[in-house]
Order: sequence, then C-alpha cells, then structure tokens
Amino acid sequence: MYNLVLLASRPPDWTHEQFIDWWRGEHAELTCRLPGLRAWRHTEIDSALESRSQGWDGVSVLSFDSEDDLRKALASPEWAAAVAQVGDMRGRRIAVMGHEREMYSG
Repeated sequence: MYNLVLLASRPPDWTHEQFIDWWRGEHAELTCRLPGLRAWRHTEIDSALESRSQGWDGVSVLSFDSEDDLRKALASPEWAAAVAQVGDMRGRRIAVMGHEREMYSG
C-alpha cells in the first residue's frame, strides 16, 4: 500500500468534538469518493504521551495500491472538492506520503 497520512488540529474557534464530527461526517463524504482509495482509517486523538505532541485532534491514513494511484487521486476533481471544503479553516496539518510495511500483526 501507498499511504497519505494527515495529522490535523482543529481551527481555533472549533471544539475538538465539532472538528471530529465534521472530519468523520461532512468531510468524509467527499474523501470517500477519491478515485483509487482502497482504505481509510481515522484516529481521534484524545491524549498525548508528551507535551510536544499535544494540540493535535486526529490522524487520517488514506491507502492506495501505488504512489501513481495516490497522485492520480490528488489530481482529481474529487480531491479539489475536498480541499475546497477545507478552505481557510486555520487549523494546522502535516501531510506525508509513503510506502506501508506491516511490522507486526499479532
């Protein structure tokens, strides 16, 4: 799998609950339409292990079969619609891409 991993914090005028509801609701409706999307996992962050990790609200991992499939999704009208919906929310985010390797499967 090739993943797009997004770490995000809410806009300053939103509550954590509002942001998670939006992310898993209204925004999910657009995200699920991305061409080539194989899986999407979302983690609501409710605590941090250390102080420098505080201030984040959630992590999304969007999985595709290949880097090419992800790049096609990023060039799609569906991605443009999702980005337009985010607009100028003023929250923080980190977005990274890479190959997934399963390290353990209990």
